[in-house]
Amino acid sequence: MRKYLNLIFVLELAAFVLIVLGVLPRTAAIWLALFLAGYAIWAPLEDGILLFIRSLPFFIAIPVTATFDNFNTWRIISAILFLKWFWEKPADEIIMLVKHPITQFRKLNLYSVLLVFILLVAILSITQAENYLLAVKRVLYFTNLSLIGIVAYDLFNKKEQFRENIIKNLAIPTIIVAIVGLAQVVSTYFMDIYQFMALWGEGIQCRQFGAEWCNIAVRVGNTWLAYFGDQLSLRVFSLFPDSHSFPIFLLLGLPSVFVIAIKKLSPKKFINLKIIFIPLIFLAAILSGTRGIWAAGMGAVLFILCLAILLKIKEKTEQKKIVIYLSSCLILFFLLFAAAFPIFSSPQFLVSKGNSLILRNRIKSIIDFGETSNSQRIEIWKKSLVSIVKHPLLGVGIGNFPVVLKQDLRLAKAGSSAHNLYLQIAAEMGIPALFLSLWFFWILIRNAYQNLIESRNQTLVVYNATALIFIPWVLLYLLTDAAIFDERAFLIFTIIAVIVLASPKASARRIE
Repeated sequence: MRKYLNLIFVLELAAFVLIVLGVLPRTAAIWLALFLAGYAIWAPLEDGILLFIRSLPFFIAIPVTATFDNFNTWRIISAILFLKWFWEKPADEIIMLVKHPITQFRKLNLYSVLLVFILLVAILSITQAENYLLAVKRVLYFTNLSLIGIVAYDLFNKKEQFRENIIKNLAIPTIIVAIVGLAQVVSTYFMDIYQFMALWGEGIQCRQFGAEWCNIAVRVGNTWLAYFGDQLSLRVFSLFPDSHSFPIFLLLGLPSVFVIAIKKLSPKKFINLKIIFIPLIFLAAILSGTRGIWAAGMGAVLFILCLAILLKIKEKTEQKKIVIYLSSCLILFFLLFAAAFPIFSSPQFLVSKGNSLILRNRIKSIIDFGETSNSQRIEIWKKSLVSIVKHPLLGVGIGNFPVVLKQDLRLAKAGSSAHNLYLQIAAEMGIPALFLSLWFFWILIRNAYQNLIESRNQTLVVYNATALIFIPWVLLYLLTDAAIFDERAFLIFTIIAVIVLASPKASARRIE
């Protein structure tokens, strides 16, 4: 059946390209959704999930009506896969769940319990919401996002090989969106800013995400450009709505790219042509112009140093060598700023630049608290803290963050946020929700560490070792943003979480 999976994916990509470029009408997205839904129903459950994983950045919003055209295809496919999984479960398991829910709940592991309690707190926070409908829709949104994780987690625990397949398939969308991002940079040398906005804002993004987001991106604001006076440079966003969720997706996809790029954990057999994708992805992340990603990279280095020290103390010499060996690739990230410098300084959008210091100035602005973006973030953080003090238990209601800033609630879709994931959770759902979330993140990192120590499967060793680089990197970045709530970023985070948290099975293969 795998040959059909590859064929279906190629056809999906072809249809995606034709639709977003306007060759096919937007209504073709409806037929594409039906085509993918049919495959999800017909194909084996594992193949359906593999296609879903490959398609994360390529799902298109469906134009249901003229005023409702932002309902994304992934919502339908994830629901179909969940229902199919549930339907295939043994009848006695379903009966036990219905008759004895408390008993079944007690059998859950700690991280599953934490997620259930986070959901319950989110539901309770609806009672505090100024806009109940917005809060309910937000709960349903996160529930829908989580369905694929439930199915994948169950299958991972049953089939070790399936987890390896998922890991390797995650590399496919990561590499593709990085290449599209670099192609986006090239396009800035052949069109002015108005042509660029017409192509991406009024064209590709409209067809990809619907008219509502299109209007926000073009008329309200976006994060696609870095401004310094009358100079501007592209902040790469590829097939994502902003230049914040794009690098998050890249970083979370990098452990999978490491897996396919490394032949053996041995210097003599390290070379693999696929390793070229690692610096390519690093460069795309740098060119997103997201300063928080740059700064969090330094935090990731400190985390790796602490991890290496811990492994030395625990006398895990082999694992320490692996971590140092793999993390040495981080040097590439910092070296690639030398390549990014002339790109940022070049005359993009057919306009020459007064000087070549735009990247240097943007790096310096990271610690400039008087810079407009930084000062606004600090002000938002202060207001968020004040709101948390006023509403410590259940916050202002999930999905109602604009209330904290005394903004129109419609701005929630325009990106109104705390610019800090942890403050946003506490402000919307209360301090208990923040505590539960931090506990979950800690368990995620701890499990990656335990998998690194215990696994003898090279795929899982490489994956967990690199996950210990890039998950903390993203979690540190989220101190300055809440872009993980973008559906594509959240979906890949969900998949990575279940890969790490699923119980590893013993493998006869040894690290070589």
